[in-house]
Amino acid sequence: MRIVFMGSPEFAVPTLDALVESRAEVPLVVTQPDRRAGRGRQLEETAVKSAARGHGLPVVEWGARDAARVTQLVRDAAPDAVVVTAFGHILRQPLLDAPRLGCLNLHASLLPRWRGVAPVHYAIMHGDAWSGVSIMRMDAGVDTGPVLAQRAVAIEPEETAGDLLDRLAGLGADLMVRTLRTLESGAAQQMQLAGTPQNETGAVYAPKLNRSLSPLRWERSAVKVHNQVRGLQPWPGATTYLDDRQIKITGARPWSFHTSGDEPGTVLAVVDEGLCVACGEGVLLVTGLQNTGKKPMTAAEFLRGCPIPVGARLRS
Repeated sequence: MRIVFMGSPEFAVPTLDALVESRAEVPLVVTQPDRRAGRGRQLEETAVKSAARGHGLPVVEWGARDAARVTQLVRDAAPDAVVVTAFGHILRQPLLDAPRLGCLNLHASLLPRWRGVAPVHYAIMHGDAWSGVSIMRMDAGVDTGPVLAQRAVAIEPEETAGDLLDRLAGLGADLMVRTLRTLESGAAQQMQLAGTPQNETGAVYAPKLNRSLSPLRWERSAVKVHNQVRGLQPWPGATTYLDDRQIKITGARPWSFHTSGDEPGTVLAVVDEGLCVACGEGVLLVTGLQNTGKKPMTAAEFLRGCPIPVGARLRS
């Protein structure tokens, strides 16, 4: 099969790798432009661009005004399908109509739950027990197209968004290759060529992440605070303040489900594993901490250099 691939971050790389390993012909890879990042503001290319160059594949960037140019390049490539994974642009109808098998999107949720750009993070923050991947035939909406295939996984109690994304990346890559093979083999009737329309009643959106989500709300239950910490890992991270100093909480787990009666955010005890902090319901054990601009540390390492006494109050 001839496959044009569109993707940008690390999550998309396993799918590109799987297409190459399956001996699909990839005449074109489309990705986001290089961006400045880090303290030195150096130009960095996307993970997909690096992977494509490693495979010797031609790469083009899709910037703010490149829709018409890229659409023509895709048409010229005459693909059987366009595979889209965490790309970052909405495809318009002329491009959607270009490949004979359509544009297929790998989405990291069990659609229609958690449409949007950050499905894994919101699933964890909202305490979902299950996540998964969906292969969707794209239409003009945002993650609204009919679903061709899905695979579900249980979310582990201590799993962070980064951990789950890594798992789903491999799972989704395998499912995409299987779906394309089914479509190409003529067995598409078994999986409903048109796909299964999404049930709009279960549709929930996961908007773009930003730092406004970071401040911990200690008045919530220990379980919800824990979900916020792991759902925002590795970015933007969960933050709290000790006096006027901002601290990032990089690891935590519920310590007790019994409410202490202390003011939420109060440090109740310092144990070998970290800090026991009062929540609105229950107690949270903080196991990982990070000062602004520094590397993440275990709580024990952090407290050796920056002690936090019992009775101290962490606040939003």
